[in-house]
Amino acid sequence: MKLSMLAFSGLVLCGCVHLATVKTTEPRVPTIAASENELTLARQHLAAAERAQPLVALGDDLFAAKISLDVLKQQPNDSAAQSIYNFSVARAVQDVTRARIQPWQYSVDVPSEQGDFVLVSPKPVDWRHDPDRYEIFPTDTLNVGGKFFQNHKTKDGIGAPLVGIERTADNRFRQEYGLARNYVPVTGLVRFRGRRAELEFVNPWLTEQLALDGRVFPLAAYFDASLAMLMARERPDKIGFARLMNPEAYASTTRLFQLQQFDPNRTPVIFVHGLQDTPASWAPMLNALRNDVAIRRRYQFWFFSYPSGYPYPYSAMMLRRDLDGIKRAFPGRKPIVLIGHSMGGMICRLMVTDAGDKIWRAFFGKSPRGTPLAADAHREAEGMLVFNHRPEVKRVIFICTPHRGSALASSWVGRIGAALVKKSRPLESTFAAARPLLVADPEAKALNHMPNSVDTLEPNDRFVETVNRIPITTGIPYHSIIGDRGRGDTPNSSDGVVPYWSSHLDGAQSELIVPSGHAAPRNPEAIKEVERILKSSP
Repeated sequence: MKLSMLAFSGLVLCGCVHLATVKTTEPRVPTIAASENELTLARQHLAAAERAQPLVALGDDLFAAKISLDVLKQQPNDSAAQSIYNFSVARAVQDVTRARIQPWQYSVDVPSEQGDFVLVSPKPVDWRHDPDRYEIFPTDTLNVGGKFFQNHKTKDGIGAPLVGIERTADNRFRQEYGLARNYVPVTGLVRFRGRRAELEFVNPWLTEQLALDGRVFPLAAYFDASLAMLMARERPDKIGFARLMNPEAYASTTRLFQLQQFDPNRTPVIFVHGLQDTPASWAPMLNALRNDVAIRRRYQFWFFSYPSGYPYPYSAMMLRRDLDGIKRAFPGRKPIVLIGHSMGGMICRLMVTDAGDKIWRAFFGKSPRGTPLAADAHREAEGMLVFNHRPEVKRVIFICTPHRGSALASSWVGRIGAALVKKSRPLESTFAAARPLLVADPEAKALNHMPNSVDTLEPNDRFVETVNRIPITTGIPYHSIIGDRGRGDTPNSSDGVVPYWSSHLDGAQSELIVPSGHAAPRNPEAIKEVERILKSSP
């Protein structure tokens, strides 16, 4: 939550802070020791390639790659040979694009002063893996920066790290729970069989190391670059404030999606952002998790994105619908881990709560069946108020979550923020139909509008109070990460938005206080704690 900023600084936060920047740069041929005679020849060919036409340059790239790979056969730990090889492959990928050839469709004769090559590449296994669908960028041509990418990392090894960006949006992205346009990390390799050069594009999510000419090497990768390019080009962070102020206008952005191809052997981790935020806010944590090999091997990462102006029980209903959707789309998936920040944690809590019709009865004083609501209003209200825990959720991590609300929501700042949130017509219609029947909640009958997200964060909100009387379902472990701004004053502490008394939960398998404000998902100690929890989970 950022309740203290709603009225005055939301627009500034959304429009001016560059969370990710990507600039192009000119890669330089790696330097080598004067004694490296064979590599000196390879370097000379790479220097010549810079001035040549694309197909001629490609011949020099391949020759340099072959020389350096021959050195690596004999000396697999030769860092200079690895650098020359990786650089050569990156330039080969560029020159394939410049020459407008498609070795994955047909073999290509490539001229070279040292003898011609025949360049080939495996045919795509399906349309999604067709290189023609992507713009391909060697990452050594990219200078990554921005607030969320100050400590970006690369994975050392063999191959040229690349970023592939789909040229056109995929109309099926919603049914497949993916991005409209994919930004994917790829690693390029070239193998040689005599004068036959085989260009491969390897998925670094699935491959940590590989055999190349009889030697096993770790595979090079640069996971952060693809996410940085996505954020720099698409700017998902820009809509966070707008979705808070006018949720109905952004209703179509409510959805669950994955950043990588679904893998039935990896546990899904679903991040749920808080008030005013977007999935972009998870970038620092995501980068750290994806760069940990133990976590990368076991987990895949998903995001639930929603307009945060909606009352959070409504957003929770939409998450449940998407969980039903991925159950149908990916029936073989493993149990899920949820990680929720702020109001996102409150949404996650409803996924592990057996409320049944208790909340409904607290509002209407009778069972859902006995409440005379019109069909559409009844279906919407029941979706928000009647629910049980999701059996596919095996663990939850709460970060700065106001389980008992936040006094800021009741303060003058919160009241101004709540007044600025534009009403949702469908929800207003449901509320208008339900209000005369709220006999168990006389105060609700006096309301003149459907409570929005800020309203449902007040400590005395009926929904918040009722949920807190229902324990989290037995057998589902949960963890708390709580900020104290470095003051060390727990239990009287606060992260500046949520006090400890609201974020603490009895029965948590672990609770960690970190020296952070409310933006704890970016705190290094909080990130380390998430890493620890994921690694220690069965």
